[in-house]
Amino acid sequence: MPSLTALPFADPGRPDTRSGRRLLIWLELGQWRGQVAAAAWGLLRMGPLACFPAVVGVAVQAVVDRSGTRLVLAGVAVLVLGMLTALGDTMLHRTAVTNWISASTKVQQLLAAKAVELGAVLTRRVAAGEVVAVSTGDVEKIGWFVEALARFTSALLATVGVAVALVVYEPKLGVVVAACVPVLALSVLPLLPAATRRADLQREKGGRATELAADTVAGLRVLRGIGGEELFLERYRRTSQEVRRAAVHSARMWATIAAVQVALPGLLLVGVAWYGARLALDGQISVGQLVTVYGSVSFLLFPLQHFEEIAMAWSFSRPSAKRAARVLALRRTDVAGMAGAAGAGGAGAGQALDEAALAGDLYDPATGLLAPAGLLTAVVCGDPDAAGRLADRLGGHSPAAVEGDPSVLLGGRALDAVPLAAARSAVLVHDKDPVLLSGTLAELLDVPASGRVAAQAALAAAQCGDVLDALVRSLAGADAASGDAMRARIIERGRSLSGGQRQRLALARSLMADPGVLVLDEPTSAVDAHTEARIAHGLREIRAGRTTVVLTSSPLVLDRADRVVFVHDGTALATGGHHELLRTTPLYRSVVTREEDDAVVNGTAANGTAANGAAMDGTVADEAVAAAEAAGARGDMSTKEDLA
Repeated sequence: MPSLTALPFADPGRPDTRSGRRLLIWLELGQWRGQVAAAAWGLLRMGPLACFPAVVGVAVQAVVDRSGTRLVLAGVAVLVLGMLTALGDTMLHRTAVTNWISASTKVQQLLAAKAVELGAVLTRRVAAGEVVAVSTGDVEKIGWFVEALARFTSALLATVGVAVALVVYEPKLGVVVAACVPVLALSVLPLLPAATRRADLQREKGGRATELAADTVAGLRVLRGIGGEELFLERYRRTSQEVRRAAVHSARMWATIAAVQVALPGLLLVGVAWYGARLALDGQISVGQLVTVYGSVSFLLFPLQHFEEIAMAWSFSRPSAKRAARVLALRRTDVAGMAGAAGAGGAGAGQALDEAALAGDLYDPATGLLAPAGLLTAVVCGDPDAAGRLADRLGGHSPAAVEGDPSVLLGGRALDAVPLAAARSAVLVHDKDPVLLSGTLAELLDVPASGRVAAQAALAAAQCGDVLDALVRSLAGADAASGDAMRARIIERGRSLSGGQRQRLALARSLMADPGVLVLDEPTSAVDAHTEARIAHGLREIRAGRTTVVLTSSPLVLDRADRVVFVHDGTALATGGHHELLRTTPLYRSVVTREEDDAVVNGTAANGTAANGAAMDGTVADEAVAAAEAAGARGDMSTKEDLA
């Protein structure tokens, strides 16, 4: 039996995700020792309870027969049975809770590993609210069924044992009870489909409410800016009321099932009492036998409650397991499709790779994008969403099974075909909306890193000087006396900082990690022009000799790149220097300079813009950057980042 001290699991295993039912079976088989132990302790709990009516019957008959010896023996038997019941109940609770927590933890670990494996692709395949619902409510329901099955097993064995014993002990009453027990156990089955549908509807509406609440909280700052709090609050009120009505609708059906489970056994108990009393009055059975049979039927009400529980647990856990299996079935790669891509790269899909071997040029066969090793490559995409998808692909976060495209190649090897840990170590994708976790600045920067880049160097390259000053001012108590910004606390998602400050701290974190390949998606979108110029300069210096890909349309960053690749409609159309592309590629010039598209298409402004691009040589651009750096040194900062 697993121990809670051993959690989390070192290896939760490979789940069977072909269906929700198979996932539940896999969980049950994986915990068979714990299930057997729980069922055994459950029998130890049920057995003495089932024997109580017989002992009480003996005691009653001893009183009738005026037998003090049998009465004392019955009293001793009651004491022993009570002790055994207490032991069985205690150990059953321990083992059942252990089984529940173990199953829930195993599923949560698998879901967390799947989220790490798929990255940003997960929320493109499954809604964020759905992921939250699966990893919280659904996990609890799956764990409930796993632990309830053992208690149901012991209840079933106890019920069958009591029914058989009654038939042997008193056939006239025992046959009636044995015939009625299956009817009582199966009486709720016709109601389960409707109850399951109502429970599914409640969960679906609850998932929508969770997603709406998460979106509202995340966008609260923007909502306040446009005065939309009341609008979204009203939407959430309506959604919340829908969840409440669905919950009440579902609860009514489960209340009906509970009523059936009480009413039918109650009728059986009344019938047995009436029939037994007639037999006792006719002298066919003794008073002690009547008490024994009546007590045994009363006992059957207890295990029958577990029949209702397992029905509820199955109804709730089956769709929950189906949803969990659907998420866990998502794969990072399509093995059949990746074999060809890996072969083209000179490595088979199953070949073991060393992390040191993942070096060289980064090449995307789908777009034709090539990022030579050791250079700073800027990529211009007219569509920000397309740029985000391309960044995911370059980092191996966009499975070939999802996108239907061949894998990105790193040093000639298919990135999607190598072990996940090696791929994540080789390529780091800096998302356009990075998340800052709560904690101190030192904890924020405590990430797996090469050790080549110090924290202060990364912060300086990301132009975080004013951020550090603000964090120092926020210190309190003993930390304030130290004046160490590394002790400053950052609240969840860095909400106490401006958009530009959050973006620069996240950039510093990525620079400190110092991966072999760093993919940056719009790393300066929330900062002002002066800061952006200095970041571009610092990025080029700190990443010297390392492969860096920056997806941006900022001229200040493009001018500092070793090469620029223009990607349009999923294809790399042109490659060269920034000024060269301004002169030779009208569509690139349209994206970067924000010209009117119709002027570019008709060619009316092409010649004039080309001449202007030719006149703007590298010397002028360098002078502009130097002027920006000088302005920043004087503290002449724009408020663009504060509005972000």
